[in-house]
Amino acid sequence: MDATLDLIASDGFEGVTIAAAAHGAGVTRQTVYSNFGSREELVSQAIAGLAVEVLGGIHSRSNATDTACEYVVELIVAGRAAVRAHPVLATLLQAERGNPVFDTGMMSRAKPVARELLAPLVERDPGVESSLDDIVEIALRLALSVILFDDDAVHADDDLRRFLTRWLLPAMPSSS
Repeated sequence: MDATLDLIASDGFEGVTIAAAAHGAGVTRQTVYSNFGSREELVSQAIAGLAVEVLGGIHSRSNATDTACEYVVELIVAGRAAVRAHPVLATLLQAERGNPVFDTGMMSRAKPVARELLAPLVERDPGVESSLDDIVEIALRLALSVILFDDDAVHADDDLRRFLTRWLLPAMPSSS
């Protein structure tokens, strides 16, 4: 997976082939096929592995919040900051062939990860438990749009926080 990330960083998603990843990792193409099955799965798992690495910083920022809404807002703000800061994650912003963000199976792979990230909402506010699947869906789609379609109105983190809070707060269920 490190070889795949190196290829993405240097050549973008289009530069990732099974042969190139195998060569970079010092293994055979068959080994890569045996472990990942397809180029798309190799790329998706490499990006997912990298995402897990950067989640520590995202979690620490999100865990410093008090309410369920603040948690979702900070999760999205910190996620965008991580994508902007890491060269491989930044490639997710480019609509090129092979980019897993634009793959038709991306949402089904992303929902379990988003659900895990958002599970602490129930501890913060037990009233969200019955709506957690909807919150996961909305937060994931919102986060993707924020990351992919940056503009001046929400370019700064504080502007994004205000925007997200204004729209999420009324939509969040509460136990109160």
